[in-house]
Amino acid sequence: MVGFNVSADAYGRFMGQYSEPLAVQFVELSDVRRGQHALDVGCGPGAVTAQLVKRLGSAGVAAIDPSAPFVAAMDARFPDVDVRLGVAEHLPYPDDSFDLALAQLVVHFMTDPVAGLREMARVTRPGGIVAACVWDHAGNSGPLATFWQAARDIDPNAPDESDLAGAREGHLATLCETAGLEHIEPATLTVRVRFATLADWWEPFTLGVGPAGAYVAQLDGPRRELLRTRCEQRLPSAPFEVAASAWCVRARV
Repeated sequence: MVGFNVSADAYGRFMGQYSEPLAVQFVELSDVRRGQHALDVGCGPGAVTAQLVKRLGSAGVAAIDPSAPFVAAMDARFPDVDVRLGVAEHLPYPDDSFDLALAQLVVHFMTDPVAGLREMARVTRPGGIVAACVWDHAGNSGPLATFWQAARDIDPNAPDESDLAGAREGHLATLCETAGLEHIEPATLTVRVRFATLADWWEPFTLGVGPAGAYVAQLDGPRRELLRTRCEQRLPSAPFEVAASAWCVRARV
């Protein structure tokens, strides 16, 4: 499972503005109920964990992430939540430990998505729920669509995130089927984020977070400015909104 060796603050400024409202919808879709015990797989700085704690209390939530900076931030933010450093493909919990296992914006960064989903199912009790969501990077309705379109305008060979696991329609459900999950229910979740200025939208891309941040980081000054200008040409005049959609599945163990 790929880790993010960046600060929780940098991730929050880059993706948190989208992932936090997405977490509200994702947790609602996952049918979280009082008294359950839930695991947040690939918790990051805690967008889903925060929603789970609101519904289940700290004792009802566990979280795990491969990024040491994220785990440290989670320990400070949620001192009463069981937060561990680890990967989805090798979850350090006994069989049937949880009523729910959730993975928001994580499956596409797993080294082995099927193994990760299978592990989520293993630690979930029979009849429990495994749920996952991934941005629609392949269908151009994800939060980074404009950025990658602008990058390819300048560099046709620019890598994007469209080939990542679960990023295209139907693939997340296929991965769940391969992992042995049943009663798979697909859904699409959409959030809207408002930006007052172009700078508010662009600055998070310069923080080195994820594939997009890595791409910007390797550009020299002139090419970085060329990309920023091309993004501006593709975006509406400020202030503007960005709609971001994610593929989601909910399945029974």
